Amino acid sequence: MNIFLSLSLFLLPIFFLLVKRRRSSDRLPPGSLGIPIIGQSLSFLWAMRANTADRWIAKRAKRYGPISKLSLFGKPAVFIHGQAANKCLSELSGEDHKRVRSALASFLKPECLKLYIGKMEEEVRRHLEMHWNGKQNITVLPLMKTLTFNIICTLLFGVERGARRDKLVRYFQEILEGLWSIPVNFPFTRFNRGLKASAKVQSILKNLVREKRDELKKAASSHQDLITSLLNIRGEDDRELVSEDEIVHNIMLIMVAGHDTSAVLISFIVRLLANDPAIYAAILKGIIPHSLYSIELLIHFRAKS
Repeated sequence: MNIFLSLSLFLLPIFFLLVKRRRSSDRLPPGSLGIPIIGQSLSFLWAMRANTADRWIAKRAKRYGPISKLSLFGKPAVFIHGQAANKCLSELSGEDHKRVRSALASFLKPECLKLYIGKMEEEVRRHLEMHWNGKQNITVLPLMKTLTFNIICTLLFGVERGARRDKLVRYFQEILEGLWSIPVNFPFTRFNRGLKASAKVQSILKNLVREKRDELKKAASSHQDLITSLLNIRGEDDRELVSEDEIVHNIMLIMVAGHDTSAVLISFIVRLLANDPAIYAAILKGIIPHSLYSIELLIHFRAKS
């Protein structure tokens, strides 16, 4: 009798937990969270290191569809793949989404983009003079990552060259290394260094937000960078609608999402121009052959070859 009672007391909480989890999963996308804590982290990291991430993504999309749930680095996540899934994401509603979308729309107005082009051109010219002029051999991808980060610092943060930008570069590299490491938070591991670097970047960004807020109080331009655009969103009572933490988190999201993708794309374009004299000559004359779509296909073809 005592054994039966003990087993009942032990198994009942597990039973209710499983039932509750099953009911909550009915409202979630299809998919599996995998082994607790580990989830799909190891298979994802293995695919990234083996350069087979495209197969990993295609296999998951084929099995569960364009939207599914999974677990990465100890946290539940949502897998989104393809145009239909991205469209679904872009159509999300809600006050938080509207506030951030409004800020980005303000940041990307045509009159503002004209100002950004000049800043980007200045960064590109300085980069070419420092790293390309007079060089016979160049490793493009690391240089494109440097260029991309400098443009991010200029457009998103308004941070000019100097000690602060150098710190951001160093910490950001540690964050990226931590992202692609095993999520074990022990001292001296890449993951641990990445977490510490993330905290330092957030501290720098919070100081930047406060500086930009002070500049706005002095009637500075509200479209200098993305931070000031986010700070400039105010309600009827002149209250900031985007909190400091929201600004920092969105800036870090854009940093991580835009850094490697942009650098890789630019590297492929440089490779295409180096390998195809006809396209290089046409662009040099200011003529874009065929269409952007054909150039995209050529870049993809060259990357595969």
